[in-house]
Amino acid sequence: MTVSIKHFSGYIRNYKKLCDELDIALPLSREEREKEILKKAYAKWQMNMMEHIYGMFAFAILDEESGKLYCVRDQVGQKQMFYSVIGGEFVCSGDIDEIVSTEGFEKILNKRMLQQYLFYGYPIGDETFYEDVFKLMPGHYVEWDGDTAVEHRYFKPEFKPDNSKTVDEWAEELESVIDEIMSEEKGDTELPYKESFLSGGVDSSYLLAASDAVAANTVGYEESGYDESELARHTAEVLGKGFNVKMITPEEYFERIPTVIDKIGQPLGDASAVAFSIGCKAVKEHADVVYSGEGIDEFFGGYNAHRREIPKEWTYLTCSHIMSVEFINSLMLDYDDSVKVEDPIASIWQEVQGQDELAKKLTVDISLWLEGDIYLNTDRTSTACGIELHTPFSDLRLFNAASRIPAEYKFMNDQNKYAFRKAASSKLPDEVAFRKKVGFPVPVRQWLKDERFNSIVEDKLFGESSRKFFDQQQLRKLWVSYIEGEDLYWNRVYAIYAFLLWYDLKF
Repeated sequence: MTVSIKHFSGYIRNYKKLCDELDIALPLSREEREKEILKKAYAKWQMNMMEHIYGMFAFAILDEESGKLYCVRDQVGQKQMFYSVIGGEFVCSGDIDEIVSTEGFEKILNKRMLQQYLFYGYPIGDETFYEDVFKLMPGHYVEWDGDTAVEHRYFKPEFKPDNSKTVDEWAEELESVIDEIMSEEKGDTELPYKESFLSGGVDSSYLLAASDAVAANTVGYEESGYDESELARHTAEVLGKGFNVKMITPEEYFERIPTVIDKIGQPLGDASAVAFSIGCKAVKEHADVVYSGEGIDEFFGGYNAHRREIPKEWTYLTCSHIMSVEFINSLMLDYDDSVKVEDPIASIWQEVQGQDELAKKLTVDISLWLEGDIYLNTDRTSTACGIELHTPFSDLRLFNAASRIPAEYKFMNDQNKYAFRKAASSKLPDEVAFRKKVGFPVPVRQWLKDERFNSIVEDKLFGESSRKFFDQQQLRKLWVSYIEGEDLYWNRVYAIYAFLLWYDLKF
């Protein structure tokens, strides 16, 4: 069987076991090793190969005998993958800009996505901001036979609670799974020096404690109430790790926004992406491989939205939405009544009926929010800075454990993610393991009000491009309301600004 690898991005964490199982002689260079794994895994298991690979990946593999090309994205979507058919040719890439710059491609704005984006604050689902460019969803692959592209779903997150264990027993299992995952990371001698991102929360703290990271990195701000750097510093000192903090000024933040929106490739209303990018740029000065703790909140229930009850007749519309349908209708010049905010969730929501409320919410957030916002941010910004970001807590084995833990062990003793925190307490002081979620706050809601920094935002909000899409009277009303004290409107302002900035960069 002749197979060639047309694209690969990511990291195969269990490569040693796979090399042994597939009879691949080591040592090989990282690039040669990963290509051999994919080729031999396909030869042995065909498209069941993803059941054997743990890590983060997006790849395209050509079966030269059948002529079929398979384009694949990992189970939870840690790496990006987009595709289109242009002039009869199939094109795929983890960088959407590579696709839209292909000769023969005509850029047309997908206004359906704009309408959804204004509600959610991120590009949700399998459509993109470009007509005829599609995002390959997590746990999917697309098969191209030379004429037709057909998507297949090979994995879906399913929660099946197992009530046979105590919370202490679940914590022990989680600890064992995490030790297995991190032993593979530590055993990769080709990547001898690593650092880690660290906030004030339990996820990144446990990751730092369990890892071989030499130093921890965080960002900080002068504004009170937003700076987690002292909590992070304390954790690093307790663990005997080096510590670096990058203090972010509003001037640096606003200067960085265009670069971030450009590199992400689509608008993103998540203001933390800019802070993360600045952090990556700072870390790049002394490290190329960095750990980050994404995945735990979605696997175990880490957000306040996971605790709130929703009426039975409602659909859970992911943990993030920033504008009401009524406001979007008043704001958009070409509002389309046929585009429903429930559309991206509908099929998933139908599948999860009958499960407990937490399982429903987590399935939706893993399927749409985690990949559409969090991983879009972390993958594209770290890659743009030349950082290889490892997210070991997003490993499928940890999800498989989390998916069996009953909801009452995830929310327990007034704590979220309780079973995970219990596992973390094996390596962390209780004051860190059971510290309440701090989040990754950015003082944008303050900075956007300050006329020293917001003139570029105001110019964009009421510029030529804005007049193509938005009712200027409604937009002005939003802006004035925010400036005069409606602090909660900051994310609406930022999301609209991010879209207009992206539009002017790309069109």
